[in-house]
Amino acid sequence: MPKPLPSAPLPNPNQHIRAPRDNAPGSNEVWVSAISQQVDGRLYKLRGKVRLETSEALIEADEIDYDEESGDAEARGNVFFRHFEGNEELKADRAEYNVTDETGTFYNVKGTAPGKINPRPGLLTTTNPFSFQGEWAERLKDRYILYNGFLTNCKLPKPLWTLRAPKFDIIPNDRALAHKAWFKVYKFPLFYAPVFYKSLQRQPRRSGFLTPNIGNSSRRGKMVGAGYYWAINRSYDLSYRSQLFTQRGFAHTVDFRGKPRPNADFNFYLYGVNDRGLKMQSGERIKEGGFLISADGRAELGHGFHAKALVNYLSGFRFRQAFTETFNEAIFSEVQSVGYVSRHWSSYGLNMVVSRKENFLSPYETDKITIRRLPQAEFNSRERQINDKVLPVWVSLESSAGLLRRKQPLFETRSLVERLDLEPRIMTAVRWKDFSLIPSYSIRETYVGSSFRPQAPGVSGSNILRHARELSLDLVPPSLARVYDAPSFLGAKMKHVIEPRAGFRYVSGVEDFRNVIRFDETELLSNTKQAEVSLTNRLFVKKTSGETVEALSWQVWHRRYFDPTFGGAVVDGERNVLLTSVELTGYAFLHQPRRYSPIVSALRVNPLSNAGIEWRADYDPAFRRFSNSSITAYARVSRYFLSLGHAYVKSVSGLSPPFNQFRGLFGIGNENRRGWNAAFSAFYDFRQGTMQFATTQVTYNMDCCGLSFQYRRFNFGTRNENQFRVAFAVANIGSFGTLKRQERIF
Repeated sequence: MPKPLPSAPLPNPNQHIRAPRDNAPGSNEVWVSAISQQVDGRLYKLRGKVRLETSEALIEADEIDYDEESGDAEARGNVFFRHFEGNEELKADRAEYNVTDETGTFYNVKGTAPGKINPRPGLLTTTNPFSFQGEWAERLKDRYILYNGFLTNCKLPKPLWTLRAPKFDIIPNDRALAHKAWFKVYKFPLFYAPVFYKSLQRQPRRSGFLTPNIGNSSRRGKMVGAGYYWAINRSYDLSYRSQLFTQRGFAHTVDFRGKPRPNADFNFYLYGVNDRGLKMQSGERIKEGGFLISADGRAELGHGFHAKALVNYLSGFRFRQAFTETFNEAIFSEVQSVGYVSRHWSSYGLNMVVSRKENFLSPYETDKITIRRLPQAEFNSRERQINDKVLPVWVSLESSAGLLRRKQPLFETRSLVERLDLEPRIMTAVRWKDFSLIPSYSIRETYVGSSFRPQAPGVSGSNILRHARELSLDLVPPSLARVYDAPSFLGAKMKHVIEPRAGFRYVSGVEDFRNVIRFDETELLSNTKQAEVSLTNRLFVKKTSGETVEALSWQVWHRRYFDPTFGGAVVDGERNVLLTSVELTGYAFLHQPRRYSPIVSALRVNPLSNAGIEWRADYDPAFRRFSNSSITAYARVSRYFLSLGHAYVKSVSGLSPPFNQFRGLFGIGNENRRGWNAAFSAFYDFRQGTMQFATTQVTYNMDCCGLSFQYRRFNFGTRNENQFRVAFAVANIGSFGTLKRQERIF
């Protein structure tokens, strides 16, 4: 039996592979050339435009004395040295170099090395090489030691920034160390580091202290922070940052990442504040501290099973509003966690799910709704064709079984409420010419282990068994299309397509709808008899390049309800949320029995790749007005960009909270444009008459560095705060300051 082959070693992503040079000397050859040569035994005295070349390096000078036996070369006058592997270049007044062991000394040295560009969002980049100067330098095999010098990637002779130190230790394609280093902008020292480390690897990982940051806030006071990054090993790393808010206390951030094996990874994030409290005019302090946890991970378990998890935990909504750095997060009141193990094969799918959802109703800690599934098993089957004679027949299945819990201020269920749900469906299709009629029929059986007490508050232990039947008919008429000549600014040709659709749905068997505890959309099913019609207009444009794009789409749909009470599910004067309304629009509209739904419209216009408009609105014929509207427009022309949005909700009998807000973003430039770049964004609430959030950022980028200033204004809930942020960016390296990458406009 043959022996198994040994496993190959894992590749090193930072290993440098030397590519062979064309027309180069052999590994043991030295090529020399000069205007004049004197040979004394094995000693060569070369004068005038001297060139000495090996397979690894090149030396040029006015004169060189070269000992062929020892490999020593002494170069004088306009010395130029180039090492081909790292592509670094040096100029010096004098140099002593051994071509055999590749070591040497250079005096009054100047040099350049290619800059490593690793583009990522928020990083300023440049094609400038790194330049360095020093009194003298040593080359020891694969490293350079530079004494009493500086490093920069700005253009000389007047660099905007320099890193100055008495000693630099540089290994090309690996790392650079500076001892007792000062980082200076022009001649002004910005910070001091006993040891400054910069990785030059393709995938750098090195333990060390993170760049300190400072700032100011009207609610938090002065902000000073520092941190440490620990590269535990090849598969794990951890970073910790502590920040002091002089008026509030300490904030702590922990980020732990790992990749235990090639098909599994995780990330754990913790942010918390030990808050002394917000000091009021009366001297009282209101504490708003807390913490949040976010973790995600994935793993392949084998045999077709894979697992994913996303865990979020928030100690309180007041903490999020007080200490979050983004407006969208501050107003988002939901926290969701979910984890699952699943396997899919053929048309089948099996999922084991654990989830937890919190919806904060106010900043008070107990004023929230918590829904938990622990656990839930789901087995589903997509449509499978079981017959193709006369008429095609497809069958599908959706089923779930789980233990649930709901907790909120007014009531709380048992810790483990049983729920079983089973829905097999059969479907066929009848086609005549270009018309298609798609009927389907399903039976849905649902068992829930708890319910509300009839005509009394609270939750009882009695179960509910629901027997629902659903019949649906979908009619797909042929689409109408016509081709026109397009305007020159759009393209060569355009095609207008009209797509009509119609459908009917009948659901029966849902009893005691008001007694069902709502866990998710499963409990929103109600009796209904309804018809739906929709009409979609699409405009396709064929560009002169041959590419076809959808320049416009406008879809309008509407429903007619033949049972205005939905089997008694609708209670007059209350906010009613049913599955049929949720499927149509995200805004509630049932506060009384009604026979017509709002007319829902969605318009998208994208005539050009750099500009577009989207408008979605619900027109309610019962009140003869738009109940809600949201419009978004964006454009980018050259270095200018613009984004505008407006959202409006008209409150009717408490169906949805009233809302009227404008948001806008306008800017010039981008993160890598040289010169001045500026942007302004804002969220304005017309109902309250306040600017809830505003950001102004001004950035000036040079060829090797950039300086950014940002002013941020928060004014919502209990938060009324001004923040000033600043960041100094060094091209191809990173930035330091209080303006984080995720907080920048560009």
